[in-house]
Amino acid sequence: MYCTRKVTPTVTWVGGNDRRLALFENLFPIPRGVSYNSYLILDDKTALLDTADAAITRQFLENVLHTLDGRPLDYLIINHMEPDHCAAIAELMLRFPSLKLVGNAKTFPLIGQFYPDLVTEDRTITVKEGETLSLGAHTLQFFSAPMVHWPEVMVTYEQSEKILFSADAFGSFGALDGILFADEINFERDWLPDYRRYYSNIVGKYGVQVQNALKKLSGLDIQVICPLHGPVWRRDLDVLLGKYDTWSRYAPEEKAVALFYGSMYGDTENAVNILASALAEAGVHNIAVYDISSTHVSQAISEIFRCSHIVLAAPTYNNGIYPAMLNLLHDMKALCVQNRTVALIENGSWAPTCGKNVRAMVDELKNMTILEPMVTVRSSVNATSREALEQLAQQIAQSMQD
Repeated sequence: MYCTRKVTPTVTWVGGNDRRLALFENLFPIPRGVSYNSYLILDDKTALLDTADAAITRQFLENVLHTLDGRPLDYLIINHMEPDHCAAIAELMLRFPSLKLVGNAKTFPLIGQFYPDLVTEDRTITVKEGETLSLGAHTLQFFSAPMVHWPEVMVTYEQSEKILFSADAFGSFGALDGILFADEINFERDWLPDYRRYYSNIVGKYGVQVQNALKKLSGLDIQVICPLHGPVWRRDLDVLLGKYDTWSRYAPEEKAVALFYGSMYGDTENAVNILASALAEAGVHNIAVYDISSTHVSQAISEIFRCSHIVLAAPTYNNGIYPAMLNLLHDMKALCVQNRTVALIENGSWAPTCGKNVRAMVDELKNMTILEPMVTVRSSVNATSREALEQLAQQIAQSMQD
């Protein structure tokens, strides 16, 4: 049975939700599920903006067919060719023999890779930057957004109702629990962490490209943003746009400290607890502590995008970096983390080398400030290392006031 919601009287959300999927891209935990958004415009001509993931194809097709109510589907606009948004292309082409696929020059080679011999020239329309397609009262205008976060990505602007169909930009993890619009949720309390984790891990590497897209779209009068995941925005767009501007400039979202530690037997954890307490006594109250052996790396990356200051604490392992910390550092580099202040704690019973190796990897990142002293713990915290931790707390607190 169909389950749809109106975005406007002529634009209908025909997507669906997946709460069974445990890992997005078989990688990122999504305990609240995820939505796959698709939008159908009814006019003299009908146009569908993207499809959905194979997991919800039945629901998606029921939604599309109900909304069309016997009308043919004239156009399928393909903003993004990732499989969670293009899995129903073949099914739609079979059901609607006159359906035209609308994409850019980079779209159709990807369709050929996913669906060999499916697309013929007579069933495609290739659009260029700024070109338009009239549906009647509605006019669609197309803009490229390469590497946000695939090379073929484009966004579609509907001129009459001032709607931006934004592909994966402005999306979020989290299924839509009956709601569709961002003004139906408590964004700061219930959704901001999922938005941040989605951006930092899915789009985070491409900050320069996001900035380019924001500048390109700034000349449009956008009243509604319809992303491919998460709620539709029809109010307070400046809140969402502001977050994207901050994240894509790799600027800290908050003056805050996140402490990430790996600890084999509890001694490095103890050092981090001592540091956290000293920070609180020094007046720093926006503090979060994470065991990287039990915290998914996507959550750690999200917190690094949020916080101005991070502490990396780990024991030496096989004369190198504790594996869970090494994994985090690899992701930090892959996702272009920069503009942060970093403090380091190492542990080692006979030959502590973790610290210098972590420092070397942090030094590869852009505009990272490493605070002194780097604290070395020999097996367990003693009076000397405790004093160093308290001194480091003062250095972090002072740097947060600068």
